[in-house]
Amino acid sequence: MAASDTERAQQQIDEIEALSSIYGDDWCVVDEDEKIYCIKISDCLDQPKWTLCLQVILPPGYPTAEPPIYQLNAPWLRGQDYTELANSLEEIYVQNLGESILYLWVEKIREVLIEKAQSSDPELDIKKTTEEIDEDDGDDFLLDYQPIQEDQIKMLNCMTSESQEDEELPPIHHGNPITDRRSTFQAHLAPVVTTRQVKRVIEKLYENKKIASATHNIYAYRIYCEDKQTFLQDCEDDGETAAGGRLLHLMQILNVHNVLVVVSRWYGGILLGPDRFKHINNCARNILVE
Repeated sequence: MAASDTERAQQQIDEIEALSSIYGDDWCVVDEDEKIYCIKISDCLDQPKWTLCLQVILPPGYPTAEPPIYQLNAPWLRGQDYTELANSLEEIYVQNLGESILYLWVEKIREVLIEKAQSSDPELDIKKTTEEIDEDDGDDFLLDYQPIQEDQIKMLNCMTSESQEDEELPPIHHGNPITDRRSTFQAHLAPVVTTRQVKRVIEKLYENKKIASATHNIYAYRIYCEDKQTFLQDCEDDGETAAGGRLLHLMQILNVHNVLVVVSRWYGGILLGPDRFKHINNCARNILVE
């Protein structure tokens, strides 16, 4: 019994860590000891029309034995709207019994808000989305930081298991480094569709003296096998206990596939405690979002 309590506590810690790195400032810890959290969710627009706060309490039995206790707070949300949304959340819980579901809940709520925003003024929403894309194209990136191009994103989604492309070294992207107390973390990403490509990318990274000299090179990959409709996935801690598993968990929550993420850590002599996992996740999340 004690072991399963420990496992559940660890699952909660991993989920909270992943969510705080995914949602940043919108994620708020109300009471760490009581496991009370709040997340601000909006309809993704630069000037959101609809915003909602989801407050959750994680009971000791979550995720395997009990659902989260939650409250939906928004001045406009009452009656039929509230009931429909609450029913959707219950349904997600039932369909994913035993799994971590907060990410699914947040994205479901966001979906409802986006639908609400679009049904009230669809033309305005389309215009805003287009403007946002135009603005993003002009961003300046730091030296050595290579944003992923659109054609490479397409490549992430196409399976080429037996073809010649399989033999090619995929493009490798390097994310923005994060430095804290003399430790530096940097993520590297490559689109992959076979384990052979995973091996080739890792070998290529190790040809770089700086990366080869990192204290840890933690990695995780997820490849979707179209024919079997299953995921081929694995991870490596490289001496940073549990870091690979947490990285893979983040990728599962973000539902990314056909991608390898490597996070290099150069240790600076000062122990960071749990903060090191936060930096590993943040590096990985940033490069995946790019």
